[in-house]
Amino acid sequence: MPEKRIVLYMHAGSGNHGCEAIVNSVCHMLKEKPLVITNSEKEDRKYSLVSQDGEALCELAEERHFSEHKLAHVMYYGWRKVTGDEESFLRYRYGAVFDRPLLKYGGNGEGKKGCEQTAGRYALAVSIGGDNYCYDIMVKDLMLANRAFHDRGVKTVLLGCSVEPDLLTAGGAVAEDMNLYDLIIARESITYGALKNVVPEGKLRLFPDPAFALGKKELPLPAGFAEGNTVGLNISPMVQGNEGKKGITMSNYKALAEHIIGTTDMQIALIPHVVWDRNDDRKPLRELYEAFRDSGRVVLIEDGSCEELKGYIARCRMFIGARTHATIAAYSSLVPTLAVGYSVKAKGIAKDLFGSYENYVIPVQQLQEKEDLIGAFEWLKDYEEEIRQDLRRVMPEYRKKALLIGREVEKLWEE
Repeated sequence: MPEKRIVLYMHAGSGNHGCEAIVNSVCHMLKEKPLVITNSEKEDRKYSLVSQDGEALCELAEERHFSEHKLAHVMYYGWRKVTGDEESFLRYRYGAVFDRPLLKYGGNGEGKKGCEQTAGRYALAVSIGGDNYCYDIMVKDLMLANRAFHDRGVKTVLLGCSVEPDLLTAGGAVAEDMNLYDLIIARESITYGALKNVVPEGKLRLFPDPAFALGKKELPLPAGFAEGNTVGLNISPMVQGNEGKKGITMSNYKALAEHIIGTTDMQIALIPHVVWDRNDDRKPLRELYEAFRDSGRVVLIEDGSCEELKGYIARCRMFIGARTHATIAAYSSLVPTLAVGYSVKAKGIAKDLFGSYENYVIPVQQLQEKEDLIGAFEWLKDYEEEIRQDLRRVMPEYRKKALLIGREVEKLWEE
């Protein structure tokens, strides 16, 4: 029988450097290289999962994309229509794992043979999306994938997750799905507390996001980046899409940049953390840069790997970020940070670090006046040194706890 392996799935690709940071960190925690099913192998080879000398942290296999195989899409749609087998779409996507993607476990002998082959190769499937359950559009695929792996005799883990408590209604579909996982590792206590209401506690663990253990690479700083006296800013189309008042997010960031330039001697670094065409931080950041480029106080950081971007963030004096893993890079580098959030993840992470998320998170839905972010920045500046001391005190233990994730995954894998 082939050696049993770990497969990581629900990886959207390294163009989202938060996704990259999770995979990078988890791979460093595991003794053996896992197989990573990715939405974009090209992206993963561009950044840190495969280094320039070709040494890989993992084995990569790209998902099949129905958009590139129209005939397969028609065939699978017909199959699902006739049989009601909704998991077939997921089995097709993860063709590198499922030997007989069209056939469901428990069907004919050929389907069972495919099941046995898969179960022989993969002992554990780890869903690494982190906050995927925060997005309605992804929940159905997450549930189908969880069930498809179990139907093939493979244990499943939900790793580093944040889940909106409202989704976890006792007796609901998501609660039923959560109980199918063999292990759930929540990354913050709000999610963990909500999960305890619907999942046996023996299946649950509470550990920080694996990216708290991510390494960093410090590239030369561009002109205009004053190490230790630069405010890092990150804004995203995602957070703009969740604002309660159209245009209020950019108005706040522009007002804040003007305030920093007019009232302090600090520089401003605009740092992207997702660079997908459909969801590119560089678009709003470039708008911000163009508004203030003539001041000589603003620098736009180019795209880089998660480790390189963390290297820039680590040399900031303070950081204000919309992307969760950009703020994790800042927290773990002892940089006082304000999260511009829209979901449970930002609140839960800040609460676990500081005992409260008040003043550490400003929900984008609550932005009403263009000066709201200025007030939050001034609070951060007033308590800057105390916050840095708090981070210095808690972070060593926090990183140690994050590293325990690898042990928990391997323990289940070896059973």
